[in-house]
Amino acid sequence: MEQLPGPAAPQVALLDAAARPEEEGFPEALCPSEEGQEEEEEEEEEEDRRRSPRPVTFTLGNEILGLGPETEFQSPDAEVYMHFMRSHCCYDAVPTSCKLVVFDISLEVTKQGIGRDRMGGGSRLEDPLTPSPLCWQIKKAFVALVANGVRAAPLWDSKTQSFVGMLTITDFINILHRYYRSPLVQIYEVEEHKIETWREVYLQGSFKPLVYISPSNSLFDAVYSLIKHKIHRLPVIEPISGNVLHILTHKRILKFLHIFGSTIPKPRFLKKTVQELCVGTFRDVAVVPENAPIYTALEIFVDRRVSALPVINDAGQVVGLYSRFDVIHLAAQKTYNNLDISVREALRQRTTCLEGVLTCYPHETMEDIIDRIAKEQVHRLVLVDENQYPRGIVSLSDILQALVLTPAGIDALNS
Repeated sequence: MEQLPGPAAPQVALLDAAARPEEEGFPEALCPSEEGQEEEEEEEEEEDRRRSPRPVTFTLGNEILGLGPETEFQSPDAEVYMHFMRSHCCYDAVPTSCKLVVFDISLEVTKQGIGRDRMGGGSRLEDPLTPSPLCWQIKKAFVALVANGVRAAPLWDSKTQSFVGMLTITDFINILHRYYRSPLVQIYEVEEHKIETWREVYLQGSFKPLVYISPSNSLFDAVYSLIKHKIHRLPVIEPISGNVLHILTHKRILKFLHIFGSTIPKPRFLKKTVQELCVGTFRDVAVVPENAPIYTALEIFVDRRVSALPVINDAGQVVGLYSRFDVIHLAAQKTYNNLDISVREALRQRTTCLEGVLTCYPHETMEDIIDRIAKEQVHRLVLVDENQYPRGIVSLSDILQALVLTPAGIDALNS
């Protein structure tokens, strides 16, 4: 990755990179336009899950499914998505208009809209907000994320004049998990901690460099970085100005591929089933009972490093999905002081229509599963048998690994 130069001023001006001409081989039709209008990227988030070695065998009813090696991804036609991603840069996937929220770790928050100048005259700043002079507290930060419909924000350090990390829903989960005691004890750390304080307490000096990417890097590089580093958001930072242009996610990349990939031949492996291709996680799948307290779900999120949990009833059947994004609404609803309520009750109290639970079956083709995920704009499908018992998870990370990295001989999921 390129070394990020520090901008001259502490106040972050989030300007889009100057509109550059398409590089050779980039069809003009591949520059996203209206597809990016609704893009306020979403979270969180793919599974950083424990994965079992291949080949794998699991049981569905009385049927034994043997999942063999990845030979289906080694044929020449299987490399079409790999080449597609290598021939397009991250800037191509940046939407025409989007929203970014940037937090100063010690002072303030800035929200700015970013828009591309279609006339080729550079960039423009839309609807800047005057930053608050108050210390930006953890609680206010997460309420701001919910209010602005975003799931993560880059963190700016005025002292070092650089971006130093990302504030995500994972941080909120870790805070609640670390400090929650009972409904009778208020979590003052949420009310009083600044972002800087939380980073010092949680990271305890083990600060890692921010993983980011240049707009000129290929989408193949972006897929590799997301999966290799087990992160869910990848800031696109313009190397000269140091401005953040966008936050790339698995969903955004798959959407780009799904829209513009129709112009290229489809590889034959798309007609194979997930049980034949071994795409997904099929063993030791983390679930949560519907009558378990929310705190139990938080413990599983932290211990297992998963981004969503199939919710099961007393019979063990899938009846819902509790994701990391559900947790952030505890901040908006100010209900995070009572984590003893059941997961079932928490799902009932949802004030926002979330993705819910969508399922797939082992006999369904890879093409059908990709179409369903893209159409429903979800982050994963729960693999179930004919009786709705959970048998696995097929996530965006699994799909991008199979479509883009496996044909290149790279296994970033298990490295």
